[in-house]
Amino acid sequence: MDEGASPTLRELAESLAFSPGDGRIWLNDQRMLLWRSSTYGAMRRELVARLGQEGARSLLTRVGYMAGARDAEMVRRTWPDSDPANTFDAGPRLHGLEGIVRPETVAFQFDIARGDFYAEYLWHDSSEDDEHIAAFDIGSDPACWMQVGYASGYASAFMGKLIIFREVACRSMGDEVCRVVGRPADQWEDPELDQHHFLPDHSARQVGRSVAPQISEVSRPLDDDSRFPDGELIGISASFSAARHLIERVASTSATVLFTGPSGAGKELFAQTLHRISPRAQAPFVALNCAAIPDTLIESELFGVERGAFTGATTSRPGRFERANGGTLFLDEIASLSFAAQGKLLRALQERRIERVGAVRETTVDVRVVAATNVDLRDEVAAGRFREDLYFRLNVFPIHLPPLKERRDDIPLLMEAFLRRYRQQHQRQVPGFTPRAVRALLQYDFPGNIRELQNLVERGVILAGQDEPIDVHHLFRSGEVQGQMPLGLGEGGRLTTTRQPATSPSDGAGEGAGRRPSKSRQEAQQYRNALVASRYNVAEAARQLGLTRAQLAYRLKRLGLD
Repeated sequence: MDEGASPTLRELAESLAFSPGDGRIWLNDQRMLLWRSSTYGAMRRELVARLGQEGARSLLTRVGYMAGARDAEMVRRTWPDSDPANTFDAGPRLHGLEGIVRPETVAFQFDIARGDFYAEYLWHDSSEDDEHIAAFDIGSDPACWMQVGYASGYASAFMGKLIIFREVACRSMGDEVCRVVGRPADQWEDPELDQHHFLPDHSARQVGRSVAPQISEVSRPLDDDSRFPDGELIGISASFSAARHLIERVASTSATVLFTGPSGAGKELFAQTLHRISPRAQAPFVALNCAAIPDTLIESELFGVERGAFTGATTSRPGRFERANGGTLFLDEIASLSFAAQGKLLRALQERRIERVGAVRETTVDVRVVAATNVDLRDEVAAGRFREDLYFRLNVFPIHLPPLKERRDDIPLLMEAFLRRYRQQHQRQVPGFTPRAVRALLQYDFPGNIRELQNLVERGVILAGQDEPIDVHHLFRSGEVQGQMPLGLGEGGRLTTTRQPATSPSDGAGEGAGRRPSKSRQEAQQYRNALVASRYNVAEAARQLGLTRAQLAYRLKRLGLD
């Protein structure tokens, strides 16, 4: 493998960001935790005491498996054009970066097309061993359960088939160092010894699904390539999950629902989902933005009009209530209704009967009303701008949707969903986001909430070149004020608010597992020569070097030549 090619250890370290202001740590777009090794040790002891050693081993192995599979997906998404050998090598480096173990490669060879895989590593300073030995002393069984699960999950996601790692030597058994060997499950003589510790279904499809981001439970099962269709709820944050559970609870009833929250938080999408999972799903869903209708027309829009009721009423037409009969009527920005319109709406909600403008008889309707507002209706009632009786009629089942800045765990999923949508809509082959763009979006306060994130991603897809990842300068181009950038790892592993440059050639020091300064100089000179020969045509220079344009652009930027 090429130690100078992406992702290097330095690039992986720069993907780690600390955000003390909101209490989050990110590894690219994945939220991380920083906790004491002794805390993990205490949890491990409790699991062994309650589940027995085999039960605790299986649980921790599965947890490690999922962590490794998700890291593999993150690496492939962040560095899509990297050499496969370097992509795989990012897994052991991440394992070391996360403070779990210091890996040393003994042997590594693979062929994805043929399904061949063999890897052997030495694991130094295993934190799992430290805690296991402290609690149970030296024994006869290996104890790096979560680490074995991680290596197996990472390799399985990488290869698209189940790869099993086994610990053939372990400090918990008295060995000087831990040694692990990884092979495909079908190349072990007795894979059943390990399979029961992993996921119940080890098909390639299961491996792919195991690394997929979580989607709302109310969404129908989807294949990986279409897991973010339009109209689906997407999120994993606590507040999102709470709102989702509430609509699932109320969906089977006919109760009036009031969505509250800032503009752009997704109230109409939640209302549509509520309708879709309710018994009224086969009937119409009719939406009306109350703020967009003049006061003089709101009554006819809601209740309909008879021919000749007023000048210009040449035909009879039904209103929104009649059109939504049997289904759901969504009234957005309900607070903008005039006092007169509020009174007429209240009567319709109470009596379940409406009368068209100019009609001489009433019509019975069966409509579930779902309302939404971006202002506090209690304050509007106190100020005399909203009827108290209508407020209590609407406030049967309130559901609050918080702003996106309070749902930061949902931002990575929404970014991916919007990227897929606009990449297809605009026919652009944009591979993803740079780590710097991910950090910027995770820290941005989004005054326009989800709608603004959607616009930023669409802008990035349009501005980024073919096969070029979206960077910060593609996103923030109309005066957006970015939040404070998180702390990252600088030289020596210290936290810093700025990204420090790589060690200069004159320092005489390398970057450990990163690329050597002498190689950097040679690489930079090779790219300069190619650019000069192609008259600074990056695409032509890339062809001469046997690279894609995106690969060359990325390497030029990394070397400061862009």
